[in-house]
Amino acid sequence: MKKDLGAIPAVFPMPVLMIGTYDEEDKVDVMNAAWGQICDYDKIILSLTETHKTTANIRLHKAFTVALADVAHMKEADYFGMVSANQKKDKFEISGLHAVQSTHVHAPVVEEFPLVMECELFEIIETESIFGVVGKIVNVSADEKVLSENGKVDVNRLNALMFDQFQNGYYTVGEKAGQAFSIGKELLKE
Repeated sequence: MKKDLGAIPAVFPMPVLMIGTYDEEDKVDVMNAAWGQICDYDKIILSLTETHKTTANIRLHKAFTVALADVAHMKEADYFGMVSANQKKDKFEISGLHAVQSTHVHAPVVEEFPLVMECELFEIIETESIFGVVGKIVNVSADEKVLSENGKVDVNRLNALMFDQFQNGYYTVGEKAGQAFSIGKELLKE
């Protein structure tokens, strides 16, 4: 029997996304955002708040990066979610991480995160109840250590963090359960 839990955000897993931007002085800012997802083959949507420093930076430069946080940098990723660049201007420097300028957009690439999407601002969706930033992915780069022999990202090597909205925990991907677009084929025969 199911128990009613009320209206809660009940989607799991949620990726732990590191949003990288430059401010008006080209100073690096990184924000932890769990509410984001691919919304087309070359687009990502981030549910942000208009008051975030990151949002102002995206409006200013029309660009940002989205990195997947990994277990090795969980402490820094969590810190980026607890501290606002609106209050702490040296937030990125305190993390001890390193950033380089993206070669595709005017935004920083945090070197320690193993996978990064370099995005141009595509549109901002503003309604009474939604504020979404849509980015057009112009390039994805990955550390070679997370690539399989066929040159594609291996999710087990990526060791990406997932956010548990139920109890505020971080998790990693477990073992593969099946092959997508294949396991259901036996039902097509009926």
